[in-house]
Amino acid sequence: MKTLKTSLVLLITVIITSCSSVRVAADYDKEANFNSYKTFAFFKTGIDKAEISDLDKRRILRAIESELLAKGFTKSENPDLLVSIFTKSKQRVDVYNNSWGIGGWGWGGFGPGWGWGWNNQPVVSTQSEGTLFIDLIDKEKKELIWQGMGTGYISKKMEKKEAQIKEFVSKIMEKYPPEIK
Repeated sequence: MKTLKTSLVLLITVIITSCSSVRVAADYDKEANFNSYKTFAFFKTGIDKAEISDLDKRRILRAIESELLAKGFTKSENPDLLVSIFTKSKQRVDVYNNSWGIGGWGWGGFGPGWGWGWNNQPVVSTQSEGTLFIDLIDKEKKELIWQGMGTGYISKKMEKKEAQIKEFVSKIMEKYPPEIK
């Protein structure tokens, strides 16, 4: 019984911690001279097409601006790079059909109470998985030179959202500039 409880706690811990990670990838133009880019501005036309709330857009843009400024870029009216974003989200539904239950309130042979036992009820879990694309466009050539992408789970709780957005953007921007070999 003690081994089962320990295993259950370990499983729940793994599930919770794996949900907070962001999977990232990046692609880039191998011909681009990334050292020549020093200034940026946001590409309003592209950003307006992102299908998320204006509040989340502003959170994302503030996080991107912070990351670019930390990398030595300057925000400019006449930039080298235009920054755009694109988002996608999907609902993930997981159904667990375990016969062993964590427990709950019920009526048993000894009356009402809380306990562990056999459970024939499936457990359904839903989560929103979001993908954020950050595009860096050479303003002069009007060409995409770098694209970073982050995918992970999105909390519905407002107090967690800002931190999650910062984590998404930070993890994505770790891939810029690309390590050209």
